[in-house]
Amino acid sequence: MDVERDGAAGRTGTRGGSDPWKVAFVALLVVALVCVVTWILLGSRLLVVRDVAVTGVERVSAEEVVAAVGVPTGTPLLRVDLDQSGERAESLSLVESATVTRGWPATLEVEVVERRPLLAVRVGEEYRLVDGDGVRIEDSEHRPDTHPLLRVTGEIEGNGGVRAAADIVERVPDPLLSRIRLIDATEADAIVVELGDGSRVEWGSPEGTDDKSAVLRALMSEHPPQEGRVYDVATPDLAIVR
Repeated sequence: MDVERDGAAGRTGTRGGSDPWKVAFVALLVVALVCVVTWILLGSRLLVVRDVAVTGVERVSAEEVVAAVGVPTGTPLLRVDLDQSGERAESLSLVESATVTRGWPATLEVEVVERRPLLAVRVGEEYRLVDGDGVRIEDSEHRPDTHPLLRVTGEIEGNGGVRAAADIVERVPDPLLSRIRLIDATEADAIVVELGDGSRVEWGSPEGTDDKSAVLRALMSEHPPQEGRVYDVATPDLAIVR
């Protein structure tokens, strides 16, 4: 009886144990699958860059962006450094930002945000349209009527006065923006905004744009703009009309 029990136990142990050949086969299969996937992603011609699709461009050509990104056709998509590719696209003067993503199976997608003109600055006998960083967008022989004229001193690009004026242009409501004729930012803490109807706004420092805009709208509602009228919103809580 003991012999029979031992034999049964042995047979049960054999059935319940792992087959070493089966384990080895599964391990080899997993390794093979990993190798195949790695080869497809990194070494084959199946998932490589065949096209670079550029969106969001008007002033910059798609060809310029593709050249700046600098990813050769045939590069495995997984090997493309997306951040570095975007930084290379942003090296173009008219590109504010660029986002590069993979478009499987064979496309590199570049979404561009171009710099947009916010202000016009007189340079010699011409007018230069610039963005908030003072970067030149385009030049015109005539004063543009679509953007406020800016008066600053010193270099235009990287100028703090340009940035301060751009903050005003970007944040004031459209009805108020359409009235602005000139922004004098020759003194960064004593900005003056001239309106097209001959009135003037003593804006003060660049801070508090939202509060100053709200106060100015209220003052203009109670005291409509007219030639020579001055709105002092440099200190919004103590704003006055002269």
